[in-house]
Amino acid sequence: MKEISKKILSVLGAAAVSFGIFSVACKANQGSANVAFAESSVKQKLPENALEVTQALQSTFRNISSTVLPAVVEVDVVETTKVQTFNPFKDLPFFFGFPDENNDKEDRMQERKTTGLGSGVIVQHSDKKYYVLTNNHVAGKATSIKIKLNDEREFEGKLVGADERMDIALVSFESDDNSIAVAKLGNSDDVYQGDIVLALGSPLGYFASVTQGIVSATGRSGGQIGSISDFIQTDAAINQGNSGGPLVNIYGEIIGINTWIASQSGGSQGLGFSIPINNIKPAISQFISNGKISYGWLGVSLTEVTPEFKKDLGIDEKTTGAFVSEIFMNSPAIKAGVQAGDFITAIDGHNVKSVDQVVREVGNLTAGSKTEFTVQRGSQSLNFTVTIEARTEDVASDNSKLWPGFIASPLTDIMRDKLEIKDKKIKGIAVVNVQEKTPAAALMIQPGDIITAVNDKKITSLEEFYSAIYTTDKKELWFDVYREGHTISTNKYKF
Repeated sequence: MKEISKKILSVLGAAAVSFGIFSVACKANQGSANVAFAESSVKQKLPENALEVTQALQSTFRNISSTVLPAVVEVDVVETTKVQTFNPFKDLPFFFGFPDENNDKEDRMQERKTTGLGSGVIVQHSDKKYYVLTNNHVAGKATSIKIKLNDEREFEGKLVGADERMDIALVSFESDDNSIAVAKLGNSDDVYQGDIVLALGSPLGYFASVTQGIVSATGRSGGQIGSISDFIQTDAAINQGNSGGPLVNIYGEIIGINTWIASQSGGSQGLGFSIPINNIKPAISQFISNGKISYGWLGVSLTEVTPEFKKDLGIDEKTTGAFVSEIFMNSPAIKAGVQAGDFITAIDGHNVKSVDQVVREVGNLTAGSKTEFTVQRGSQSLNFTVTIEARTEDVASDNSKLWPGFIASPLTDIMRDKLEIKDKKIKGIAVVNVQEKTPAAALMIQPGDIITAVNDKKITSLEEFYSAIYTTDKKELWFDVYREGHTISTNKYKF
C-alpha cells in the first residue's frame, strides 16, 4: 500500500494540472455572448497519466477500506438509570390518595433504559477474546453491550475498563473464529497538518461507512467533553455514531479514535476531533491487566496564565508551560522542592506548551519512576527530580492539603476596576477562587481580597508573594488583607 501512496506523490503535479483543466472547462462567465453546449464543445485531451493518478488514489482508498473495515464494529449499548417518579398524591390526606400496600406516598425510584449507538475498532486478540477500543461516552456506563462486526455477526460485549478523563473504553467479546480482523495501530506522532485520512464507523446508524478528508490541525486541546487529550482535527465527515471509530492514515493504520465534533447544527461541519492513538496505547494493556488506568501523581494544581500574569511572576512573557498555582503538602512535587508559584517549562528535557500536556505526560508516568522537571522561579531556571506516586482519588481530592488554597492574580488596572479599588496606594495580589477546607479557607480569606503583606512583609507582585510565603523563617504564617476599604490581619497558620 505504501508503494501506491508513493506513486501518487510522484505524479501529483500532473494531477494538479488535469484538475485545473477540468475546472476551467466547466466554468462559464455570466452573460457571455458565446455559449458552447456540451455536444459542440471542443474536446480537450487529458495528460496520459492523469487517469492513472486518479485510479491509484481510488485504489488506495479501496485498499484501506477493505483492510480496515473488517476490524471496525458497531457498538450498540443499553444504559439503565434510576429516575424519580412523581406521586401526585403524596401531599394529600390519606383519603385522597391511593397508597400501595407499603403505604408509600413519596416519590419513587424507577429504572429507565435508554439505547445508544457508537463505533469501535478491534485492537487486540488473545485466545478466544477480542478487544474493542471505543469511547467512554459510548460504552462506559452501559449495562448491556452488543458488538456488530462488518459481516453483520453479533456478539455480546463486556466492558473491560473505561476512563472518563481520556474518554476511552475497552470492550471484549469472545469468538472461536481466529480470522476476525485486528486493526494495525500507527504512530500519531508522525501525523501532520495536510495528511490524508479516512474516518470509519456507523454515523447516524449507517453501518460501516467511510469518509475522507485531511488533517486540519494537530495538538488541539480542551473540547466540549473535557478530555485531557490533544486532539487531531480533521475535516473528514464525522457525525453522531462515529464516536469510538478509527481515524486512519493512507497506510491503513489507526492514528486516532474519533470522539467529538464542533457543530452548530449537530451534524458534520468539517470540524471533527480524534484522540491520538499514542495517547491511548498505554491504556489498552492497563485496562486488560487492571480494568482501569493508573495515573501518575505529581501533586500540583495547574493553571493557564496570560502574558501579563507571567510578567508579574518575573518570567518572560513568551515562556510556555504550566503555572503551579497550588501544591499539595507532602506531595511528590513538594518533596522534590517544587513550590507553588513555579512555572513548569520542561519535563525530562523537552519543552512543554500547556497545562493539558503536563497533565497527560504526568498521567502516563508510572508510580516510582523518577522524572526531571524544569521550572522557572522568577529569573531562575531550576531542575528537580521527582519520584512519581500513583494517583488516588482520596488523596487528589483532599483540599485540606492544598497550599495556599487559592489562585493568586496580579492586581492589574482591570482587576482594580472589577474590585472597585480606587486607591492607587493599595499594592499586592488579588485572591481568586478560594477552595473549601484549604488553609486559605481556614484563615477566612475570601475571593476579592487583596493580600498586601506576608508576615508583615509588604508585597507588590506575584513574584514577591510566592517568595515571601516560602522564605519566612517562622513556622507560622499570616497575611495582611485589604477588604472593603479596611486592612486586617488574618490569624496565624501553623505548619
